[in-house]
Amino acid sequence: MIQPTTSPVPDAECAALTRTLRRRGTVVLSVFALVWAFAGASGLASGGAALAVEAAAAVVSVTAIVLAHRKGAAPTPRMVDLPHGWARSVGIVNAVELVAVFAVIAASNASGRPGFIPPAIALVVGLHFIPLARLYDQWQYRWTAALLCAVAAAGLVLIAAGVTDEGVRTVVGLASAVTLWASAFHLAVKG
Repeated sequence: MIQPTTSPVPDAECAALTRTLRRRGTVVLSVFALVWAFAGASGLASGGAALAVEAAAAVVSVTAIVLAHRKGAAPTPRMVDLPHGWARSVGIVNAVELVAVFAVIAASNASGRPGFIPPAIALVVGLHFIPLARLYDQWQYRWTAALLCAVAAAGLVLIAAGVTDEGVRTVVGLASAVTLWASAFHLAVKG
């Protein structure tokens, strides 16, 4: 476990790991936000609108990544305090998430209800952020989890209201993208 020091100058190894994890988190969040944005754009009726959303999404993702890797950024205000075995546990959480995503896709397609895929995946992704908040010592991931679960619930409400699969995919995809970008920019700017 890497512990932060109590001195005003943080341990160099802990500071480097903190910076690396936050940069990596920004990249991962930005890439998955881009995937969600493309999924959301695929539900739009107009090809021109979809292309505009995709272009804007690429710019937003690249901006977050550039911010995270900029030279001269202020040092992170708080060092991570990682639990024992955190990397292995993160791998387990991500593996369970991946299996759950494939299960959601298979079950939705087998039942003839592919419209359930976006909200169900948003729920799975949201739930996986709950343990990641502790494992990465990034407590802001709790609000990421809560917002993605709310997006999933909104998608289910839209399905119940009779909104088309494309409409649900657009709303859930774009709302999930915005949620992940918010988290990415928070990591990139605030740590």
